[in-house]
Amino acid sequence: MPSNHDTWHWQEPGMAWKGAGLYHITLTIPSREPLLGTLLIPDNDPKQARIEYSDLGMAILDIQRNLPSFYPEIQILHYCLMPDHLHAIWYVRQEMPRGIASAVRGFWQEVKKMGRFSSFAPNLIRENYQEKFKTLRDEIGAEHYDALPSIFTEMPFIRPMGQRRQLPATIRYIEMNPQRLATKKLMPGFFRVQEGIEIAGRQYRAVGNAKLLQAARFAPVHVRRTMIDEAMHGDDSRLRDYMNGCVLAARQGVVMVSPFISDKEKEVMVVLLAEEHPFIYITDNGFRDYYKPGDGLFDAVASGQVLILSPWEYDPSKRHVTRPECVAMNQMAEEICASSFAPNK
Repeated sequence: MPSNHDTWHWQEPGMAWKGAGLYHITLTIPSREPLLGTLLIPDNDPKQARIEYSDLGMAILDIQRNLPSFYPEIQILHYCLMPDHLHAIWYVRQEMPRGIASAVRGFWQEVKKMGRFSSFAPNLIRENYQEKFKTLRDEIGAEHYDALPSIFTEMPFIRPMGQRRQLPATIRYIEMNPQRLATKKLMPGFFRVQEGIEIAGRQYRAVGNAKLLQAARFAPVHVRRTMIDEAMHGDDSRLRDYMNGCVLAARQGVVMVSPFISDKEKEVMVVLLAEEHPFIYITDNGFRDYYKPGDGLFDAVASGQVLILSPWEYDPSKRHVTRPECVAMNQMAEEICASSFAPNK
């Protein structure tokens, strides 16, 4: 891959990305009907989960497979077809005359045709589908054809991958989709968004094991700036002792609570995850529909190790956590640790 395309900047919807780069494309059936395939879970083992494609699903993969014939700048690097959506990584190898958005829109137009046709003749959608579209349109008339139910009513989402090193993580995220879906189906309770959890006068939504709120002892994880400054000037004893103390407390059964914002706080969380200690994680955004935690937290939520809390509604435009939000979340952690639901308070 060209070495001069390491960094990509987010652009507002409607702008065209014309340069070379990696793009994560997500096509979704907004109704979430499982029309593209069926999830199979052999022996109820999520690690064996796979998707059996429907004719419509295979037809959409055919359209994607043929995309480079119309857009030779594009190479399909990886994909995963799920029952109600498609994840794909497209590599644009050189500058495109009209940009990636044009190619995605062309792909979407073909997919919409396939969706309309499948609603009329679901068993006839793969071979010579272009000619079949034309024949069907002629037979029933353009007005009736355009009135056929549209399955794919939303244009695919285009996410530029900011750096090439994101590629392995994105591929893993895509490949793990069947296993995550299987885990959610086998253990739905921990992944259901829970409403109306009140702590110290605040209302939270939650995903994960709410029983962690009944723990006997809580403690916050909050690495202070002064500790970082001392470590940068050669004295890391207070920082090291504090981080070690957090892990030792967790080993003694204390439920740690934090938004885990700073790198050092994240290091503590990595140890908590690795040693399977329960903790409460406060996040700066709410939970979208069909929310699932990322790689590091997903298995921990499934096993009941983690409770994720947020007092905010989900904001799809949110990109970065602000300093006031950081201060607020650290205050929330303190409130949770001091709240009356703790039996020893």
